[in-house]
Amino acid sequence: MRYGRLTALSDISFETPCGSSTAVLGANGAGKSTLLRAVLGWQALAAGEVRIGDAHPQHARPRLAYVPQRHAVDWDFPITVRGVVEQGRYPSLGLFQRLGAADRELVDGALEELGISELAGRQIRRLSGGQQQRVFLARALAQGGDIFLLDEPFAGLDLFGSEELTHILRKWEAQGRTVLAAVHDLGIARTCFTRGVLLDTSLVAAGPIADVLTPANIDRAYRHGHCVHAGAARGEAHP
Repeated sequence: MRYGRLTALSDISFETPCGSSTAVLGANGAGKSTLLRAVLGWQALAAGEVRIGDAHPQHARPRLAYVPQRHAVDWDFPITVRGVVEQGRYPSLGLFQRLGAADRELVDGALEELGISELAGRQIRRLSGGQQQRVFLARALAQGGDIFLLDEPFAGLDLFGSEELTHILRKWEAQGRTVLAAVHDLGIARTCFTRGVLLDTSLVAAGPIADVLTPANIDRAYRHGHCVHAGAARGEAHP
């Protein structure tokens, strides 16, 4: 995977089982967000492919739901909690089509599952960090997919918000949902996720979290801070 002449990721090959929670780890610049973009089909590959089951990401988009980093959201935009969650239904609507009863039911269900029904009419800027994160998780749920890609979901959360999010993600895994999340905190990765993918612009390790986060692997992944390697990119992921 390249940005111009720079190779962001190379020599990536791993599988993510359905119904698992996987932390994508590595130092700043290691390629965590780039990997998520490749799985979503937003980042072109120089070589190789990403597969969602038997499908290319472009043909599996209804299964994929993305939650961006919180700093990428305009929290001053005048929209309510319900308005944000309703956005999860827009990709399923035709041109000029409005939300129907089934769409509203999915939105209501997502609000209820994330415990924010009572906040539905509140402006998003008036929420705590943990509440804001739950709003975007609810939007992802309302989309109707079963594979969730989260970009640094714990960033900026206090202890209570982090514990809430950990509980939600553990519950999702128990329900058979698949989660792939970029994470920078190794302690959270060990506590919240059952699998890991450790990067240093190439694959350091992938598999059960305890096998990935060994002292040797951590030293290999973090000793350079961040760097860019030359070479052809190739990657596979099979949620």
